[in-house]
Amino acid sequence: MNKERRFNHIFKADGKALIVAMDHGTYNGASAGLENPGETIEQIIEGGADAALVNFGVARRFAKELSSIGYIARLDLPPTYMGQGHDSRLVFNAEYAMKMGADAVMVNVGQGIGVEEITYPSLAKAISFCDSIGLPVCAESVPGGFDAGKEFKTLDNIARGARIACEIGCDFIKTAYAPGFERVVKETFVPLVVLGGSKTNDEKEFLASIKAAMEQGASGVAIGRNLWGVGNTVNMTRALAAIVHRNVSVEEAYEILKSGK
Repeated sequence: MNKERRFNHIFKADGKALIVAMDHGTYNGASAGLENPGETIEQIIEGGADAALVNFGVARRFAKELSSIGYIARLDLPPTYMGQGHDSRLVFNAEYAMKMGADAVMVNVGQGIGVEEITYPSLAKAISFCDSIGLPVCAESVPGGFDAGKEFKTLDNIARGARIACEIGCDFIKTAYAPGFERVVKETFVPLVVLGGSKTNDEKEFLASIKAAMEQGASGVAIGRNLWGVGNTVNMTRALAAIVHRNVSVEEAYEILKSGK
């Protein structure tokens, strides 16, 4: 199986992808909504998710539940909730991800002193090996590094960081959204999926941000806490899938969220 076929397990025929990020457990334990990963996987599949980003422990234990959607494996670990800093360290290799049935791997990277010296070499190492085995690599480009503050996530930093990841050779990018996202799309040359960010209680505003990102050229989303953390996983997945794949309005998506239709 080559890289293109694996890529198509994540991105559908329209070139878009709804990825559900479920990899939070390695730094935060059992987040609300992820207490039972198998149930959450079943719910996102029911809602129409295209792929899931999970850690190896989840992929091993819930392989059957994951079998019908794309699987993205994270190769690095961030600091835990008791740790310090924003750098993520490469701890797994892509060969292991292949054995686990992954369709792609993800590595967290970012600009900044104390971050880029660790994360960019990790990305380069993953890319050089994955190219030899036909496994797509997603760079999670976060200015300032893992869970850095909002002050780092300016449009300029997002755009420049995404281009750096392109230059290193990744196949697609997960990054933050900011107004003016067209610039990020213009300055890069691989598909961009927008991350969900910190948990918000304003569901309509969240859906509006996803709609804006798609209208400005994003190829999809990779959402975690704002999907399985809202207490309505199936309907939020349906609402996001409708925006990503059917280009529905924010009002239509909000109606899907509230009614399930």
